[in-house]
Amino acid sequence: MHSARLAFAVAVLLLAPARIVAHDIPASVIVHAFVKPEGERLRLLVRVPLGAMRDVDFPVRGEGLLDLERADKSLRDAATLWIAGNIDVYEGATLLGPPEIVRARVSLPSDRSFVTYDGALAHVRGPRLPNDMIVYWQQALLDVLFEYPIQSESSEFSIRPSFARLGVRVLTTLRFLLPGGGVRAFEYSGDPGLVRLDPRRLQAARTFVGLGFAHILGGTDHLLFLLCLVVPVRRFRALVAIVTSFTVAHSITLIASALDVAPNALWFQPLIETLIAASILYMAVENIFGMVNVQRRWMIAFVFGLVHGFGFSFALRDTLQFAGAHLIASLLSFNLGVELGQLLVLAVLVPALQVLFRFLVDDRMGTIVVSAFVAHTAWHRLVDRWERLRQFEWPSLDVLLLLGLVRWVILLVAIAAAGWVMVAVVRRRRRNPAVD
Repeated sequence: MHSARLAFAVAVLLLAPARIVAHDIPASVIVHAFVKPEGERLRLLVRVPLGAMRDVDFPVRGEGLLDLERADKSLRDAATLWIAGNIDVYEGATLLGPPEIVRARVSLPSDRSFVTYDGALAHVRGPRLPNDMIVYWQQALLDVLFEYPIQSESSEFSIRPSFARLGVRVLTTLRFLLPGGGVRAFEYSGDPGLVRLDPRRLQAARTFVGLGFAHILGGTDHLLFLLCLVVPVRRFRALVAIVTSFTVAHSITLIASALDVAPNALWFQPLIETLIAASILYMAVENIFGMVNVQRRWMIAFVFGLVHGFGFSFALRDTLQFAGAHLIASLLSFNLGVELGQLLVLAVLVPALQVLFRFLVDDRMGTIVVSAFVAHTAWHRLVDRWERLRQFEWPSLDVLLLLGLVRWVILLVAIAAAGWVMVAVVRRRRRNPAVD
């Protein structure tokens, strides 16, 4: 009798659908999402790999096959816990309430319906997979259609996604469909914070001023370059022309790069990073050997500013998508933030160096010591970046490359001509103050 009961229990365990209790965090996860306000509701379509959702019991049968007939409740639980629970949607400043799960379904990894919004919506609303379909739960995709009640489709919408918990590295592609037509596309890794889906000009400007300010304070290359500019001068009036020249120059190349005028080849970024290190080393060596000429240093700062502007553009490459329709305003705001950061650095550096050279070390010796430290750092960076640059093949001299070079030569000649005219006007006024 006991043997019969034991055999019966074993049979039940073997035949009953197994359940997945927990699994490892996936190394890489891709999330696809569409947001579209329509009338008095906002639709959110999301596709997430089923294997990225932990702490949810998905019914399985056999060797890891998803039991589609019994999966509806688990799919909705996963949608609530891992998607709706990890995204905040705002209409203006109002946090929208929990969304309604209109539909949750499983899709095969080969499905390509999330290429467009209409395709994704039709797919999610369409017939489910047959219950006898062979689908391994670790390879399946979860597609969910959420709906939020809203006041107007013309409101300002923003979201705060928190999908980073889904995997070690999470890449999200998000597209916002404007009520009047058009699409705002976003692609980001991890959690980007609050994303304004269609920002106003002032909102974009505030965001990019903060980005520029934070970038200059966190950019070691640019701080070292500013230090080299300040060490031999240390007078605010003389520094105004030098720093302004640097700012104007990096603004030119930053805007040009954002407008896709700069090369987009793989070798270009390591080349610019190498040149930035070389510019810091040159300024430091010039300080050490006492070759500083305040009258011409603004020109040197301008030339190197053109190089540093490309460096700024690399930092902005992944964030310009948050500018909405205000690209130029965002670029100018970023430059404003950089300028504010530079002014803060100067406000700290100039008094600190004046105190250092007045009470602790001789002026000339202090300039040599500080510049030697900067030169040592810049030299190591230059060597490392040169080794990285050498791994790329130099571009072949073709027609496209020549056209690009000609465009830049024309632009630089125009800039140089404008600078020459400005210098001539300034010198003339200095010689004859009566000239208006």
